[in-house]
Amino acid sequence: MTNSDIHTPVLLERCVELLAPALQREGAVVVDATEGMGGHSEALLERFPDARLIGLDRDTDALRIAGERLARFGDRAHLVHTVYDGIADALASAGVDRVDGILFDLGVSSFQLDEADRGFAYAQDAPLDMRMDQTAGTTAAEIIATYSEGNLRRIFERYGEEKLAGRYARAIIEARGRSPLTRSGELVDVLVAATPAAVQRERSGHPAKRVFQALRIEVNAELAVLERALPAALDALNVGGRIVVMSYQSLEDRLVKRVFADASASTAPSGLPVELPEHAPRFRLLVRGAEMASDEERERNPRAKPVRLRAAERVKEAL
Repeated sequence: MTNSDIHTPVLLERCVELLAPALQREGAVVVDATEGMGGHSEALLERFPDARLIGLDRDTDALRIAGERLARFGDRAHLVHTVYDGIADALASAGVDRVDGILFDLGVSSFQLDEADRGFAYAQDAPLDMRMDQTAGTTAAEIIATYSEGNLRRIFERYGEEKLAGRYARAIIEARGRSPLTRSGELVDVLVAATPAAVQRERSGHPAKRVFQALRIEVNAELAVLERALPAALDALNVGGRIVVMSYQSLEDRLVKRVFADASASTAPSGLPVELPEHAPRFRLLVRGAEMASDEERERNPRAKPVRLRAAERVKEAL
C-alpha cells in the first residue's frame, strides 16, 4: 500500500486553485504548515515546477512519511520539525524571508487517526496519549489523572462545547479514584456509563466525541498555537501572496474568521469621507464566508464532511 492509497487530501483541487495565482511566479515559495503525510505538498510541487516548498509538522512520524513521499523533488522540498507557530524560525532555517503561499490543514491528521496506538480515536482502544509530537509534552492520560474536576469541566466545555461537561468530569474523578484511566477504551466506558440513555438516543454522535476533541486540543495546545501562528503567517506573505486555512471544528473556524476579518478591515476612523491609503486593508478575502466540501467529495472522503475553508490574499505591505 502506498502513501497515496492511505491518504486522500481534503479539498485538494480547491486549495491548488486558490494558491495558483501566487505560485505561478518564478521562484515562488509555499509553506505547508501542517505537512502531515505530504498529500497537499506533493500536488503543489507537481503543479508548480518552479516553486519551492517548506513543510512544517510537529509529528516526527508524519515528517518521515512525507519525506519519503517528497524525496523525488530533491531540494525543492525542505521539511522542518516544528509546531506551526514556529513558522518564522522555520523560514529563517530555510534562508527565506517572505513566501508566496501558505496552507494550513488543521486538526488531527489522517495518519494520526489511523494509527490506533496514538490514542486519538475513541473507536479504538489504545494508550491515552494524543500527543501530535510524541517526543515532548503531557499525555491525555496525565491530564485525566491529575486535573481537578473543575479543570476537566473547563476544558470539556471550552474545547469540546460539551453540555454534559460537569457530569463527565465528576464521573472521571470517581472512576480514577477506583483505578487509573490509562487507555481510551476505559475512558469511553466511563463516558458512556455517565451519559443518560435519553441523551444517547438524541445525540447523533458518540458520547465520547467532544471529550476526546477537548483532550486533544488541551494536550497539543492547538488553539493557543493557532492564535500565534495565524498572525505570523500573514506577516510572512509577500504582496500578492495567498493563505488558505482549512478548519474542522467551530472553535478553530471562529478564530480563523476573526483573524482574517481583522486583517481585511480598514483602519480608517469612522466618518472619514475618503479612505486614505495608509488605512486601506492589508488583505482581501478570497471566498465568501467559509467554503465546504461538495456532496461528491464528502461522499468520497468522509473526513471532508466537517471542513470549513477560508482564504485571503495580501494586497499591501504593512506601514
